[in-house]
Amino acid sequence: MSVLVYAAAVVILIGVYLSWTAARLDRLHTRRDAAWAALDAQLVRRASVSLDLAASRLLDPAASILLDDASHTAREADAESRDLAETNLTRVLRDVFEDPKESAALKERPGGAALLVELDSSCRRVQLARHFYNDAVRVTWVLRRQRLVRWFRLAGHAPFPQTFEMDDEEPVGLRGMAAA
Repeated sequence: MSVLVYAAAVVILIGVYLSWTAARLDRLHTRRDAAWAALDAQLVRRASVSLDLAASRLLDPAASILLDDASHTAREADAESRDLAETNLTRVLRDVFEDPKESAALKERPGGAALLVELDSSCRRVQLARHFYNDAVRVTWVLRRQRLVRWFRLAGHAPFPQTFEMDDEEPVGLRGMAAA
């Protein structure tokens, strides 16, 4: 066999590898987009439940105003300030539900149990969705940093994915509400 046949085989193998890598990168971008959609849905759900709780008259007026303001800000935040708005909502939730005894008393009031269970559930879902999103971003980073991916520009013009960093620690007073 001639050198040209070997060279053609090597070029074909490299082409197959590049094609496979480009398809994998596309799947990772799709996975990241789906994870972002899930995270966005959970963030909106948490803000909506927080708004419902603020409007329920179960909380004292000051806590209701703080929670209402933080929830509206989180829902209406643009992409650049979303992480700060969501962190602020988390901090307000932690301030409002810092005492487990007060949360337990609130749970005993009419309508309180359902709202607190839903809020606890949505807070935990935000944590999970953010974890899955950031994991998808990290896996995409690993592949996009490979030399062949950069040299052959297999990512095209897709922007480099960014993790979503926010404070998502669950309020102490809500822990275990959904399980109880």
